[in-house]
Amino acid sequence: MTVAAYDAYADWYEAFATDTSNDYMTQVRSRLRDLLGAGSGRCLDLCCGTGLQAAELRALGWHPVGVDLSAGQLRHARPRLPVARADAAALPVADASVPAVACVLAHTDVPDYPAVIAEAARVLAPGGRFVHVGVHPCFTGAFADRSDRERIVIDGGYAERERSFRAWSPHGVRVRVGAWHVPLADLLNAVTDAGLTLVRTAEAGLGPVPDLFAFLAIRPA
Repeated sequence: MTVAAYDAYADWYEAFATDTSNDYMTQVRSRLRDLLGAGSGRCLDLCCGTGLQAAELRALGWHPVGVDLSAGQLRHARPRLPVARADAAALPVADASVPAVACVLAHTDVPDYPAVIAEAARVLAPGGRFVHVGVHPCFTGAFADRSDRERIVIDGGYAERERSFRAWSPHGVRVRVGAWHVPLADLLNAVTDAGLTLVRTAEAGLGPVPDLFAFLAIRPA
């Protein structure tokens, strides 16, 4: 089972995500809204953390249900949506039972994100939607120095997939909980390997170099 790295930082993360990173989270919710679109029925919020996407999912018409391994994060999430404590790579959910799954800002928090995508594909009903919103694999990570928004400096660490606590900012999430890097090819190959059809991709960010990468994938009917 994946280690619940956020337990020790749940209170800090709640304040960080709702205050310090408010502009960034607005960008995140915009990508989620554009790609997922309106719908009805359950939407699994995988690795839901403190449940910050619940209001956006409800506004789109979905009934969000959060899944996360961190008891500390779920303590903040429970007032926002129904939750279950579980590993996203081993979901306690029946096959082909939900019309939508979203995973937001979490692929660097698990050691095997392709396994998470495979689980998302398993629980999706035919025609169901899977939306991923995450840090950009090419421009954000231990290998990227983003101290100058106009120019990102990339080093050879892009090829490394191990967990790293290295980060250009000493005040952010990664120096606390670390991150597993998933190169872009690995991320996209995991979608097709899971039997999903990639429909749309998007890049976004607060500066000229994108720091978010998102996509919509569909389980074939």
